[in-house]
Formats: sequence, structure tokens, C-alpha cells
Amino acid sequence: MNGRSKTKDRLREASAAWSKPSGVLSSNRDWFFALLLVVVTMLVYQPAWNGKPVWDDDAHLTKPELVSLNGLARIWTEVGATQQYYPLSHSAFWMEHRLWGDGVLGYHLINILLHAGAALLLLKTLRRLEVPGAWLAATIFALHPVQVESVAWIAELKNTLSGVCYLGAALMYLSFDRNRKWMFHAGAFGLFVLGLMSKTAVATLPAALLIIFWWKRGQLSWKKEVLPLLPFFAVGAGAGLFTAWVERKFIGAEGSDFNFSLIERGLIAGRAFWFYLGKLFWPADLIFIYPRWNISQAVWWQYLFPAAALLLLAGFWLLRRRSRGPLAALLFFAGTLFPALGFFNVYPFRYSFVADHFQYLAVIGPVVLVAYGITAAGKILKQRNAIFEPILGGVLLMTLGTLSWRQCAMYADAETFWQTTIRRNPDCPMAYYNLGLAYFQQGRLDDAIAQYQKVLQINPDETDAVNNLGSAFLQQGRLDEAIAQYQKVLALKPDHAKAHNYLGLAYIQRGQMDEAMAQYQMALALKPDYAEPHYNLGNAFLQQGQMDRAMAQYQKALALAPDYAEAHNNLGNIFIQQGRVEEAIVHFQKALALKPDYADAHNNLASAFLQQGRMDEAVTHFQKALALKPDDADVHDHLGNALLQQGRTAEALSHYLKALTVKPDDAGVQNKLAWLLATSPQASLRNGDQAIELAHRANQLTGGSNPVILCTLAAAWAEAGRFPEAVATAQRALQLAEAQSNQALADDLRSELKLYQASIPFHTPE
Repeated sequence: MNGRSKTKDRLREASAAWSKPSGVLSSNRDWFFALLLVVVTMLVYQPAWNGKPVWDDDAHLTKPELVSLNGLARIWTEVGATQQYYPLSHSAFWMEHRLWGDGVLGYHLINILLHAGAALLLLKTLRRLEVPGAWLAATIFALHPVQVESVAWIAELKNTLSGVCYLGAALMYLSFDRNRKWMFHAGAFGLFVLGLMSKTAVATLPAALLIIFWWKRGQLSWKKEVLPLLPFFAVGAGAGLFTAWVERKFIGAEGSDFNFSLIERGLIAGRAFWFYLGKLFWPADLIFIYPRWNISQAVWWQYLFPAAALLLLAGFWLLRRRSRGPLAALLFFAGTLFPALGFFNVYPFRYSFVADHFQYLAVIGPVVLVAYGITAAGKILKQRNAIFEPILGGVLLMTLGTLSWRQCAMYADAETFWQTTIRRNPDCPMAYYNLGLAYFQQGRLDDAIAQYQKVLQINPDETDAVNNLGSAFLQQGRLDEAIAQYQKVLALKPDHAKAHNYLGLAYIQRGQMDEAMAQYQMALALKPDYAEPHYNLGNAFLQQGQMDRAMAQYQKALALAPDYAEAHNNLGNIFIQQGRVEEAIVHFQKALALKPDYADAHNNLASAFLQQGRMDEAVTHFQKALALKPDDADVHDHLGNALLQQGRTAEALSHYLKALTVKPDDAGVQNKLAWLLATSPQASLRNGDQAIELAHRANQLTGGSNPVILCTLAAAWAEAGRFPEAVATAQRALQLAEAQSNQALADDLRSELKLYQASIPFHTPE
């Protein structure tokens, strides 16, 4: 009995030693350790600071059509405008886009700071509850490697932001529980609602608070503890049901991959419970996509998981009279995990039933229990070994920090991310598929094909992989192989609208216009809100010269997808052909606002400015186009034209020369270059012999019947001092110009012919 009494006394001493009065962290020591926790957390996550977007990051980062104030309103009012309806999270992304655009550093630093902030809020909450080991628990929460997925993955701002709201609401509600001031209740409720708008996983907060009150008091009062939380339960349940509907309706969390009986869902939950607990206590081989279990209620050993979980629960229930802590920690852990245990459909279950980011908040229960145990044991053993607690805690934290630092490295870029996943889960078709997408976007088509083929080795009926394999073949010009893949998709899934659309693209390249247009129309019949077939149909009509019908299709594409830069560009081209230059400029500018690195749109906008005589703007956009596509002969040619009109003849000449290095048989550029070399007012630029060579080649390419090129050749002969050839060539050009009723050219040729007859070369005036 004496031993037990001493042990209890020491536990009370430990509690007192680690407990502080509620309120701000007032002491210098507290502020120092808070700052140290933030700094260490930032450093541990340093390998992920500049990590490129992975998987669905691009879908979460603010889309071009949502970057305006109207887009911010749509985030809140339009379900489906964003990847998931979490308006506070997407508003944060919207604000971040305003601050640093597409630069990834800012997104990662905000995630890390939010995570560190959540750890500090956890610290304050535990100290408010007078839990020993609060600092240790908060630091484990901050540095544990199972948290890396939530912090290093940009899209999981949802977790870190909702975590701050969750813990802030908990802290404020504990103030209400202490002083019964309703302003604290309202503040907690407001933070809880903001948390739900960040991610509805925080809906479990009111249940967690009841667990905490039971742990502290041993019983629950309906009036004091339960009744004030009823609004939290009601709003949380409503938000959870709404999110479940969004998952099915907009994200695709339904179908054969989700057809499980209640018993099977119980088997999933039991196994997931032990999986998460195992990764928490032994965080080895953490993977972004874990293998998806084969669940069957006919397999006896699968029942061992839920049975063992129930036995653990029963054991802690029997232990409650001696200590309620273990049962409270277990209930908190399982309750907070409940939305992700398999009883509700979430889209990632298509690939795996578990994911590290699902236990972001749930880890608090076991972590607090472990920290309490280490602290209590340290205090009990203090008389024998004063350094037990700091050594054990220090080794634990250094180990966790090192593991997290190493885990962050996989978030460097999409290629590293998926290659790491494949090394740890070599039978993961999703990883091969997404690695194939990464290679495809890099233009590494052979590598992309190899990855899609690996997907099909694992799952031959994976239609998206077959479809993407066809697209890779299409990019390589292997049309027959591409068509075969698309036809395979349609044999497996006749209503695959994308396959119809891409099959149309393959037919277009093979010159089968009617077959292509039929495929586009089939795609639209299956999916009327599919913008790309409208765009492709517009291109087909444009090739046929049916500009009004092409315009109608581009406008339909833009009505469905206002951020379709290519449709804006092509619609602008039609307006140019119709002489509607101002309208064309508007669409080219919209295309560039959506896609600033769109070289063709820069070129087209520059050409439109050139038509309006806005030379400086034209030159600027031609130069931007060349910065993106330095080997584009047409852009060099167009820039040469603009520079020539500005009187910058030497620069124009250099761009014509670059155009010819890319397209040596371009008769038009050869003619312009020859004319400059023959007639430039700057003697240093003239070169008659070179002009003859270029003009002669252009004349050969055009069959010797183009009076403009013959006019240039005559000027070249004259510049070289070979006036008989100049006269004969000019006379031939004059005959052709008169035969073609080109009176302006004929008048110029008569003037130039007189000069050649007088042995004088023709030079353009300054």
C-alpha cells in the first residue's frame, strides 16, 4: 500500500510539474521553446520547401477562371467550382495565388507554419487540461513522420488549416466549460464551422470534447456537458452528410469499387484501426498509396482485426476504474478516425483503404498517452536516474525528426514522388499511371508508354491507361496503334467520351475528316458538357472553310470551359480573318491571361497589333513568342516584318536569316531577305551576289512565274552590276504583272526598269 501511495504522490508531482496556469505562454522559457518548436519543424520539412505539385495539387490550386473576385465568390457559392467543397481552404489557396502565383515555396511554408501552429495550440490545450508531458506530446505531433503527407502535400492545406481551427475551437470551448461565458461558446462554434469549411473531418470535435470531459470527471452531465454541444453535433453531422454527397456526385466515390456490405466495412475498419496504430508506433515504409486489401467476409482471419480492437476496448474499459486515460486516448483515436475507417465512401478508397493523412488529428490520442507515460516514468525514476526522461525524449524526437526529413524528400517533384511510391509498392497501378502522366507532360513519350504498359500488365482493363497509351502513340504519329488503343477502350467501355474524342483526333491526322467529326459528335452525345470535342469540331469546320460553324463550336467550348486558352486563340484567328481585329485582340489577351507561356497566342496578338500599326507592342509579343519557341521560323519572319517597318533593317535581316536556317526552302523569306540585300539604303547591308543566290532560289521554288520574286531578282542583278540580266528579268516581271492586272507592281517595275537601263541599281529610300 505504501508503494502505491508513493507512486500516486509522484504522479501528482509530475502533473503539477508539467502543468501551467491557463493563458498565454508568458515566461521567456515558454516563448523560447515555442519558437524552437516552430524552427525545428520548419527545418525538418526543408526538403519539401520547393516540392513541385503532385497528384491532385493542380486541381486544388486556384484555377485561372477563379482568380478574380468573382472567382472567390464562386468558391463559396458554386459546388463543383473547386475540387471539393471546402470553401475556406480554397479561399486560402485563392489568397496564396494572389500573393505568390504559381511559386510553390509559399504554399509549402504556409502548410508547415499551420502545422507548427496546430502543435502549439495542442500544447496550450494540454496545459489547460493539466496533462503531464504537454511539450513532449506537442513536439511528437509536430515531428512524427505520419504527418508528412498532410504537411508536405500542398493539397492537404485542408488538414493543417482545419487542424488549427479544430484545436482553436477546442481550446476556446474549454474556456467556456470553465467560466460558462457564452461568448467563448460562440467563438468555439465559429471556429468549428470554419474548420468544417476547411475539411469536414473536424466534425468529430464535439464527441472528442465529451471524451475529454468524461476522462477529467468520470461522468457526463446532460445539462453541463452534452446540451451545449448539441449545435456542434447538428452542424457537424450535416456537414459530414453533405461532404459524403459531394464525394459521390462530383468526385466519383461510387461504383463497383465501393460496393461493400456492412460486415465488409466492419472488416475494413478493424484492419484500418490496427494499421494506423501500427504506423504510429512503428513508422517504417510509409507510402503515399498503400496496397489495397482484398476484403472478404468469407476469410476467417480478417475477423481477427475488429475482434482484437474490441478486446482492446474491453480491456481499457475494465481498466477505467484505475485509470481512464488509456480508454479516453483509444476512444479519441478511433472516434476521430471514424469518418475514414470505411463506413463512408471517400474517393481514395478506389486505390487504398488507408492513407497517412487520414490520421492527422487522430494521432493526438495515442501521442498524448505516450508522452504522459514517458513523463510520468521519468518523474518516478528521477531519484535513480535524473537523465532518463530527457534522453528518452531526445532520442525519440531526433528519430522522428530524421524519419520525417527523409520522408519529405519524395515530395521534390512528381517523378520522384511516383518513383518512390513504386519502389515501396511495386504493384500499384495508380503510381505507374501517374508516372506515365508525368513523363507524357515532359514529352518523354517512350517512358510514358512503358509506364502505361505496366499498368495494363497489372490491370488489362484499365481503360484510362489504354486511352492514355493511345494518346502517346498519337503524339508519336503512330496512328494505327493509337486507333487500335482507342477502339479497345470503346470495346470495354462504349460510353467513354474521351476515347471517342481522341479517336477523332487520330482520324483527323489520317485525313479521315468525316470519321473524325462523327467521333466528336458521339463524344458530345455522351457528355454534352465536354468542351474539348466542341473545340476539335471547330477545328474541323475551320479546315473545311466553314468559319461560322467553327466559331459557334469555339464559343460553345468557352461557355463550358471559360479557361480554354486554345479556344480563345482560335476564335481570335477567325476574327482576324473577318477583319474584326479589336475582338481578336481581346481573345488573344484572354488566352495569354490563362496561359502566359502560350507562344502561338503571343505571335497572333503581335500580328494583330502589327495590323493596327502598334509596332512596339507587336515587337514585344513577337519577342515573347521567340523566347518560348526560339526555333519558330514564322515568328522570326513576322518579327523581321515588324522591325523592318520600324526602320530597324539590320535586326530584321538577322531574323530573316534565322528563319531561313529553320526553313531553308521558304520562298517568301528568301525573297524578303534578297530584297533587303539588294535594295537596303544602308550600303553596309547590301550584298548583290548573296541577293542573287537567294532570289534565284526563290524563283526556282515558285516555278519562275511570280512577278514579285522576279522584281527582287532584277534588283539583285542590278546591285551586282549585271544590268543586262537586271533589264531582262525586270521586263519579264513587268509582263507577268500586267497579265495579272497588278497595276501597282507594274508601275514600280517601269520606274526600276529605267534605272537598270541607265546602269543604276535601285535602292529604297531611308
